[in-house]
Amino acid sequence: MEFCEKIKSGLSSLSIVSEMRVASAHRTPEYLLKLLREYYSSGDEIVAITVAGLSDALSGVVAAQRMFPVVACPPDIDKYELTKVFSSAYTPSDVPVAFVNDPAKAANFVAQIFALRNEELRGRIASMTNEKRIQLEKIDTEISGKKGIA
Repeated sequence: MEFCEKIKSGLSSLSIVSEMRVASAHRTPEYLLKLLREYYSSGDEIVAITVAGLSDALSGVVAAQRMFPVVACPPDIDKYELTKVFSSAYTPSDVPVAFVNDPAKAANFVAQIFALRNEELRGRIASMTNEKRIQLEKIDTEISGKKGIA
């Protein structure tokens, strides 16, 4: 839950509405498919961020429905390393799953997808990027004693 909260927080910081749901491709496949159909029938623009442990069948099953983009963000990448990448991202070519290894990066990746059609969000992302640039230049100026590039 703590891992998922980091994703939700990252999305919220950009004013992106998100929901957390719990379902399993192995334990509750019918329930998972029911949830996906409900989201699809809502007509909302949706990007699914799947957070799955162990073999991560979840990401592939969600992507196989071809209803919306899927981003796999496994909470146990540190434990399973390369095997986790394979189980999350190595799906058939017509069942795409993006693999992002960090909850903050997953939130930012999804934000960039939505920003393609949302000028206000694009502006918020640009503003955050500019703030980071200013912070880094300020730190450089403090460390080097030289004026940064304006």
